[in-house]
Amino acid sequence: MKNLSNENVVHVKKNGVEYLQFKKLLEYSNIINHAYSLGLDNNFKVLDGKTGIYKGEKLEKTINSYKKLSEAIGSNYSHIVKPIQMHTKEVKCVKNKTTFSKEHVLFKEFDNTDGLITNMPEEMLSTTNADCILLLFFDPIKKVIANTHSGWRGTVQRISVLTIEKMQKEYGCNPQDIICCICPSIRKCHFEVEKDVKDMFENEFKELTGFIEETIPNKKWHIDTVYINKEILKKAGLKPENIVDSNICSVCNCEQIHSYRVEGVGNGLSTALIEIKG
Repeated sequence: MKNLSNENVVHVKKNGVEYLQFKKLLEYSNIINHAYSLGLDNNFKVLDGKTGIYKGEKLEKTINSYKKLSEAIGSNYSHIVKPIQMHTKEVKCVKNKTTFSKEHVLFKEFDNTDGLITNMPEEMLSTTNADCILLLFFDPIKKVIANTHSGWRGTVQRISVLTIEKMQKEYGCNPQDIICCICPSIRKCHFEVEKDVKDMFENEFKELTGFIEETIPNKKWHIDTVYINKEILKKAGLKPENIVDSNICSVCNCEQIHSYRVEGVGNGLSTALIEIKG
């Protein structure tokens, strides 16, 4: 497997498990655990498009993937909180202890939810992706974490900013203290859309320029959703130096990272985890 380490992330190989960690967050390794999974053998998918939920061998593989990754970073997979992501703008707070198990892999209280926030130790927040943006947030002053899934629909709905606003409202966080790390996702080089989606972005982000590039006259456009999130997070009060990008495209690295654009229907999912240590 190609080493994906760069100026912002380190590619870790431990006990047969491979994952990325952000150098910025590793500065706080005494306070938090985190990781972004690598490898197509791992699949963090719990929902099935036809049956609604994975069962049997598929569920066993999901549980085992979470278990191996959690153990590699010194955590317990039973502490994982996994929302039922539906490309919404819904961000919720985790305020009660949860238990992730074969019988309880999804939490109904986090249905139709694409962002989680907590200040509770030993609650491992998980989101999954296969091209969409996953954002790991950490406020080292208030000791608050968040994990948000922002696909193109979530980006249009500004879910990253809504996460910051909820961290402020519920936990008294100051945006200038918050760190945001952007996990591997589809990048402008491969995120090609048609006019209807292009128009949505143009209408929503009138204050921004340079995020759309025409590729086929009046038919196809490339959109830079990572750039958009960086800009709206800065406008929300985050310091530029606290917005840390993995600079990794899921499509360009589809041999190591799940990509819906490459795998198509039946694709696997990668995961991002973040936890406050007990």
